[in-house]
Amino acid sequence: MLVLRTPDDRFDDLADYPFAPSYTFIPSGNGGDLRLHAIDEGPRDAAPVLLMHGEPSWSYLYRKFVAPLVAAGHRVVAPDLIGFGRSDKPAARDDYSYERHVDWMLAWLEACDLRGITLFCQDWGGLIGLRLVAARPDRFARLVIANTGLPTGAGASEGFLAWLAFSQSSAEFPVGQIVSGGTVRGLTAAEVAAYDAPFPDDRYKAGARQFPALVPVTPEHRSVAENEAAWTVLERFSGPVLTCFSDRDPVTAGGDRIFQRRIPGAAGQPHVTVGEAGHFLQEDEPDAIVELILHFIARTGAPA
Repeated sequence: MLVLRTPDDRFDDLADYPFAPSYTFIPSGNGGDLRLHAIDEGPRDAAPVLLMHGEPSWSYLYRKFVAPLVAAGHRVVAPDLIGFGRSDKPAARDDYSYERHVDWMLAWLEACDLRGITLFCQDWGGLIGLRLVAARPDRFARLVIANTGLPTGAGASEGFLAWLAFSQSSAEFPVGQIVSGGTVRGLTAAEVAAYDAPFPDDRYKAGARQFPALVPVTPEHRSVAENEAAWTVLERFSGPVLTCFSDRDPVTAGGDRIFQRRIPGAAGQPHVTVGEAGHFLQEDEPDAIVELILHFIARTGAPA
């Protein structure tokens, strides 16, 4: 496995991203190790808020979440998935699979020994993060689920199919512009540059290119059985679960209802639709989402 590592100077002086890097080495599954990066701020003995990003973003997506959550007394952990951000990037598309991503992040979770977790997950942060919950439900106190899914081969929205077609056929894959296009407000030039920073050239984008093709939206996709097994666990998860999907995301529109219906801890919760927000609702309404997370934690009590 050929592994690329984005030069550190690509992350110098990024807009609103003052965080010192934190690295963990995990098994690659191919005889070596991979270096996985995370923001890790706040008291180490506080119950963590785990912020999981998706495609093709990285922990920069959560830059405006960190300070207010830390100020409220929380440990805030925002990892970069392998292939993204400051984490290592296997160079071949065949190096990436859904199951490898779950294994990598599970190895990281256990290496960090995070417990009493409040999970906020969006996009692939949900596809992977909810698999972590299913694998280690005892580590998670509550879930906040946003603009994501846990598909089991039953099809996809027109919005997702359009994104899949673009991601697999476009000659260019302009990451910063893609993220900007998934917002309502549009990103500044400095923010677009920050999303481009992990990818000096196309060699570094194998994971970003491969991710859309890994979503198990047909019965023939790999990971359908694994996601069905995960649903079996989630259907017994009694911790509090809140959905906060946005009103302007054609990719995941309506996807909140399945979580509300199938996970016991979602019953009776004040589920939210975030207004005037696109797929990357963290960019459009960060303050509102942080307030929602803090109120949810306060209302549902400290983890056992």
